[in-house]
Amino acid sequence: MGSGAGDRGWAERRPGLFLFLLSLFCPAALSEQIRYKIPEELPEGSVVGNLAKDLGLSVGELPTRKLRISSEKPYFSVSSERGELLVSSRVDREQICGKKPACALEFEAVAENPLNFYHVNVEIEDINDHTPKFMQNSFELQISESTLPGMRFILEVAEDADIGLNSLQNYKLSLSSSFSLINKEKQDGSKYPELILEKPLDREQLSYHNLILTALDGGDPPLSGTTELRVQVTDANDNRPIFNQDIYRVSLRENVPLGTTVLQVSATDLDEGVNSEITYSFYRTGQIFRLNSKSGEITTLRTLDFEEIKEYSIVVEARDGGGLVAQCTVEINIQDENDNSPEIAIHSLPEMILENAVPRTLIALIRINDRDSGENGEVYCRLDGDVPFQIISSSKNSYKLVTDGTLDREQTPEYNVTITATDKGKPPLSSSITITLHITDVNDNAPVFQQSAY
Repeated sequence: MGSGAGDRGWAERRPGLFLFLLSLFCPAALSEQIRYKIPEELPEGSVVGNLAKDLGLSVGELPTRKLRISSEKPYFSVSSERGELLVSSRVDREQICGKKPACALEFEAVAENPLNFYHVNVEIEDINDHTPKFMQNSFELQISESTLPGMRFILEVAEDADIGLNSLQNYKLSLSSSFSLINKEKQDGSKYPELILEKPLDREQLSYHNLILTALDGGDPPLSGTTELRVQVTDANDNRPIFNQDIYRVSLRENVPLGTTVLQVSATDLDEGVNSEITYSFYRTGQIFRLNSKSGEITTLRTLDFEEIKEYSIVVEARDGGGLVAQCTVEINIQDENDNSPEIAIHSLPEMILENAVPRTLIALIRINDRDSGENGEVYCRLDGDVPFQIISSSKNSYKLVTDGTLDREQTPEYNVTITATDKGKPPLSSSITITLHITDVNDNAPVFQQSAY
């Protein structure tokens, strides 16, 4: 495996770069891998690297070798004059890979005369192009004047699409003598702010505290977003609600029907009358779940998809009739189901195959993708029927279709080849695709007289 970069490109040539290329006269080309690294959002036309040079091709060979890219989504192209790999469309890391820590685009470079395939891997580096953003410009928090100093309140969180140091790192609060702020971290590493009451509140003296909550990322320079926090001081009652646990954890399969009960939170209040009546509420659930405000039962409102979101963290608030509140966290872990069949993609399929092609001649590249995880996303590929072709594993979920026997156009001018991919789920899911391979004639039959003498 190697790593290459052009003189004017963004790629960094790594120490020990080497490429083992097959002889140009070999009929069955093997794949090599070229690695580049670029930041996201490069302008169109930016040079990633000199692909031809890194493959050992001279500029003079380019017209006959017809170096090009084989990809369903053409983020890159190859210049015909210099053989440089160029950015041809917008490369947005967040759109391509979301929050994944590692992001790369993989595709094949194709050269003809003879036919060769080369694996190309372009690592996409994150840039600080997203500002932390709160969902609301302002939000309100109600705190009773009887609340004791030291009480903590989980606040609204901001979102930042960047990753690593460019993602959201901490929060800060505008100057206040009554409140302070600490930064907390969840199990997944995401940050959230907690407001701490520093001294007793007096509603008769000041009924509202207007504060500014700021979210900052770790970029250089850092980007920030703000929201207004309005703290309403409510009249006192003696006891606030208490949840029977601070954190609820539950696992839920992604294929559960709508209306399925997730769990039921429960809080109690020692007060009497209206001050003991508890109402439950939550926010920032994306309308995925429904909460019964009286019973505390949480049910599914929309279809869950493990491939989109693997876990939810929900803050549930219990408020009594006198305005006192308590909060708990509900963490819902979504479990994967085998609900995605493998997807088969065929690349660089030739129009014709010579009938004198030797065994193991490379015909096409096969890519298999399964959106499920674990064994549900592990796939194997096979050919159906008795055909003179074979599938060879090239890399993970990547295969080569090669010849596996003698071809004779006079006997069989074309083959309908069915490729089937099956995952390891229980039960397994499969998908198939049929391609037609046309055999072209070579001059392998001498003329024959109908009789030896006339």
